[in-house]
Amino acid sequence: MMNIYVGNLPYSVTEEQLRDAFAAYGEVSKVSMITDKFTGQSKGFAFVEMVSNSAADAAIKGLNETPMGGRNVKVNQAKPRSEQRPARSPRW
Repeated sequence: MMNIYVGNLPYSVTEEQLRDAFAAYGEVSKVSMITDKFTGQSKGFAFVEMVSNSAADAAIKGLNETPMGGRNVKVNQAKPRSEQRPARSPRW
């Protein structure tokens, strides 16, 4: 199973639309659209969990930088915060 980050999404894209786009590459087990906790509006990114790693790799290659709702989406493997780039130290 692989978790995929999908960014630069138009606010109008729904979980169902994402599921449909990724289902073309294999079985989708979960779609989580990230929303503002106060307004409920999309924050412009989501996570898609796919059952097969090979299907997830195919989806990443097939969907990264493709247009969705007028924007080119960013699609890559989601990584835990500890594996992301370290935060910059503030410039005082």
